[in-house]
This record gives sequence, structure tokens and C-alpha cells, in this order.
Amino acid sequence: MDSSAQTILNKAEKLNVCVVIPTYNNASTVTKVIDDVLRYCPSVIVVNDGSDDDTASRLKKHDNITVLTFEHNCGKGVALREGLRKAASMGFDYAITIDSDGQHFAGDIPLFIDAIKKNPGSVVVGARNIRADGMPAKNTFANKFSNFWYKLETGVSLPDTQSGYRLYPLAPVKNMKFFSSKYEFEVEILVRLAWKNIPVLSVPVRVYYPPEEERISHFRPLRDFTRISVLNSVLVLITILWIWPRDIVNYFTAHKLSAIIREQITNHNESPQKAASAVGFGLFMGILPVWGFQMLLAAFIAHLLKLNKAVVLIASNISLPPMIPFIIYFSYRIGGLIVSGQNNLLTSQSLNMLKSQVSEGDFYTALEQLGLGFWQYIAGSILLGLFAAVAGWIITWGLAEVYLKKRKI
Repeated sequence: MDSSAQTILNKAEKLNVCVVIPTYNNASTVTKVIDDVLRYCPSVIVVNDGSDDDTASRLKKHDNITVLTFEHNCGKGVALREGLRKAASMGFDYAITIDSDGQHFAGDIPLFIDAIKKNPGSVVVGARNIRADGMPAKNTFANKFSNFWYKLETGVSLPDTQSGYRLYPLAPVKNMKFFSSKYEFEVEILVRLAWKNIPVLSVPVRVYYPPEEERISHFRPLRDFTRISVLNSVLVLITILWIWPRDIVNYFTAHKLSAIIREQITNHNESPQKAASAVGFGLFMGILPVWGFQMLLAAFIAHLLKLNKAVVLIASNISLPPMIPFIIYFSYRIGGLIVSGQNNLLTSQSLNMLKSQVSEGDFYTALEQLGLGFWQYIAGSILLGLFAAVAGWIITWGLAEVYLKKRKI
């Protein structure tokens, strides 16, 4: 073994890195993949996912690797999940995953090791050249499609989110519970690690696509693409309803409003009027009675109006607890000023009257009362939103003007 190869092995050992290789019916390539990997990393875990070819006998020839064997084929997601758990239980800090079909080059392992040395604790994804000769057209489309959804779900741009050649930090992975078991697992884990604020990087890697007649693929286009699409739909829904509000609240609570305004004006070179319009519009959308969709609509309309989306989304979070009860109450009270006979809908007397009407079987009157109350709330929330928008605009404009004057001085 030459000195450069020994140096790479020493780096992998010092950084406590292992390689996890899931395999299913790749007897013709798995031996060469293992031999190549062992030149760059001394610790290898192979997960035999219920292979019914000659894979098991070939793995027995290697006495310097760890082998996990499933009696039945469970899917790539389960194989990766159990391989990562095994690596964590063995005390490794990082695991590089590489497919056993021979398409990846073990010679690129040093790129992952160098990346993690410079950026400890990160996820590193091996980015293939999706325009390279030999890459199937369907792979190119699927990759671009996956990259789009990943950017939407995490805000992170990656050139190749479908690459199985990755390095994972095991500390945040070992206690996670995953829901997917097939190819979509690689989407789930990458998105959820980004949600945990784990840095996600990429390094360029080579790829070999054998001739069509020699390719061994267990990807079932219709079924697996459907599973990935369903998973992305769920992840997008979680992103809109939980991740975006969480991140905005964290940002809002970590910064003072005046600091946020200063930052946005400075970074985007915005006028006080433009910043004030973003705050006012965000407050209006936050109070508008479109529960569950305020942020999505706010971001979309802000894009059309060319308003600062970050400021709009922050301001729209006025509808989060503990403000919701106050918004509902004042919406009803203000709506009562314009909806006849509904000024006292929220009093104990009116509520007791509604209860009495229901108990006496006068459902028509009760429904009429509830219907009027609904429109009272709608009208009041719109008026309250407009009032908050005007007040927010004035206050923000004043703060922005003061900041710009201080900055000029």
C-alpha cells in the first residue's frame, strides 16, 4: 500500500468514519465495490437486503467487514436505516453510504472525508453531473423534480438530491424514527436533517452508467415515483404548517422588530415605504380569516406585489398563540358594529339564549344566529386586519425613517 492510500485510511479512521453498503441481488458487482471501498476506509458495513442470488456466499469471502443479513427483501430504506443504526451502535461518528451496483467510484471517498474535516457535523451529498453522457433522460428529469421539492421543503439548493452517495453524521440520526422504507427514505432523511438545521453540503462525484443491457436496477418507476411524490406532498404540507411558522417565530423571537427592519432595509436597500408596506400587508394577512393558509397566500401575493417576503411572513405570524383569542374576540366585537343585532354575541346572555334555542328545538333561529355570527366575524376580522395594517405601516415607516436618518449621520 502506497503512502497516499495509507494517509486516506488514517484520515477516515481518525474522523471515525465507516462505509455502509446496502445490497440486493448485486452479486456481480458487490465484491469489487467492497474491495475498492476498503482501499479508502477500513470499516465497512454491508446490509444484505434479502438477496436470493450469490450475494451471501460472496460476502463470506470478506472476513474484515460487518454484514447484516435480512431474511426477506425489506427495501433500500430499511437497509440504509438499519445500516446507519448499526454504525452508530458500533461507535462511529460518520457513515458514508454507497450503492453496490458499481455506479459510484470509491476513489471519491477522500472528497467526503475532506469535506467533513472542514465542516464537521454536516451532511455531504455526492453530486453527479446530471448532464453527463450516459445518464438516462428519466434520471435527469427525476433529479430536477426532486431538487425543486427539496428547495421548497428546506430552503437549501442542492444539485443532486437523488444521489445515494452520501455522508451522514450519526449523532442526529441514531435517535430519529423514520416512516419510509423504500427509495423515498433518502428523501425523508435528507429533508428532516435539514429541518434539524444540520448543514447540508455537496461535493462533485463521478458516476458510471453501464450499457442499458448491463444495468441492474430495482427501481420500479411507477410505484416508487408515486411513493416519492406522496412523501413530498406530506413533507410540503408539514413545511407550510409547521416548519415555516417555526422558523419565522424563532427568527422573530431572536431579533427585535427594529433590528429586523434595519436588517431588511440594509440587505435589500428598501425604502421605508416599501418596508412599511410589507409589515402592513403581513399583519392584514395574519388576521384575515383564512386559517392554515395565511402564510402560503401571504408569500404568494407578496411575490406578485414584489414585497419583502421575509418581512411579510414574520408580520403574518400575529395570528399565532397567544394572540389568537384576542384576534377572534375583537373581530367579533368590531363586526358587531356593522352586522345588525350582533353587538353582544360573545356575552354570556347571548350564549345562554343560543343554548336555550337549541334545547327547545328552535334550530332555525339558532342556525340563523350562528350564521349571522359567522358573517360578523368575517366582516370584523377584515376591518381589524385593515386597522392593524394601517397601524403597522405607520409605526414601521417611523422606525425606518429614524434608522435611515441615524445611518446618514
